[in-house]
Amino acid sequence: MIMSTGMGTIEEIEEAVTTARAAGAKQIALLKCTSAYPAPAEDMNLRTIPELARRFEVPVGLSDHTMGIAVPVAAVSLGATIIEKHLTLSRAAGGPDSAFSLEPGEFKAMVDGVRIAEKALGGVHFGISERERSSRVFRRSLFVVRDLKKGERFTADNVRSIRPGDGLHTRHMAEVLGKTAARDVVQGTPLSWDLVEPK
Repeated sequence: MIMSTGMGTIEEIEEAVTTARAAGAKQIALLKCTSAYPAPAEDMNLRTIPELARRFEVPVGLSDHTMGIAVPVAAVSLGATIIEKHLTLSRAAGGPDSAFSLEPGEFKAMVDGVRIAEKALGGVHFGISERERSSRVFRRSLFVVRDLKKGERFTADNVRSIRPGDGLHTRHMAEVLGKTAARDVVQGTPLSWDLVEPK
């Protein structure tokens, strides 16, 4: 059972869900709806979507009467699992819903946008993904930028934060400066701890 919540108070929505469940409904979904035709984006209050899902523990979607396709795509990013959108073969044909209905090409663009949004949501992830590995070269790291002899001090003149990310993390700059080279180091060498005398 799919129920639209247009103009419904939270008490009315709760009553409807409770009544449906008491009558034996096992599969209920709610649609966040703004009952204006067309509905302005600023009246959509899409943050209601996750709140409805939390309160009633049901799938929540969007009954959308806005112009265009941006709002349904945004709704998916907030957890919408159903999108209801008006479709017309041609807005030029007129009719009460034509102004906020999508033509077939636009409807396809909406579906494509929704599918991209679903993929982009992914999961919670920190760090480097498989596809990002080749982009590590764009990160900065510490490099020796002048030839050094063993025992010479690392200074701001001979150590720099540059690309690629093959050397020590830039956060170690302060630790390295003032220490001495453990051996001769050629200009352009990524800095690593084995090149730095520990004392």
